[in-house]
Amino acid sequence: MQRQLINALGGVTRRQLYFPSNGRAVHTSAHRREIFKVQSAEDFDKKVKNSQTPVIVDFFATWCNPCKLLTPRIESIVGEQQGSIKLAKVDIDEHSELALDYDVAAVPVLVVMKNGKEVQRMVGLQDEDKIRAWVEAAVKESK
Repeated sequence: MQRQLINALGGVTRRQLYFPSNGRAVHTSAHRREIFKVQSAEDFDKKVKNSQTPVIVDFFATWCNPCKLLTPRIESIVGEQQGSIKLAKVDIDEHSELALDYDVAAVPVLVVMKNGKEVQRMVGLQDEDKIRAWVEAAVKESK
């Protein structure tokens, strides 16, 4: 059985796990991850182009198997950065105009945006170590 304590902003700040067999509880902290799905072109402008923090834009499709494999990798790595970088998810089927604006011809594509401009791009499914090094370089470059 699991109970989560929710802060006023709606984010998980602490998680408490109960183990009924021995009556013990374990407390863990959850990192606040800046991961969101883009809802519209206006939402993209507000949360990505106008962000003071660098943003990785993940262009994906729900039918794309490499995208499905990339999702847990990139989300975990962004979470490790503890707020130094955000992750915006853009479904190319819902927002084809954004995909065209950023020359996305195949998915998955990761684009690092800083001050409203593209600064880095990674195309295709990559292994976790390569993604981590790429994200860390983007964070370091933005400081």
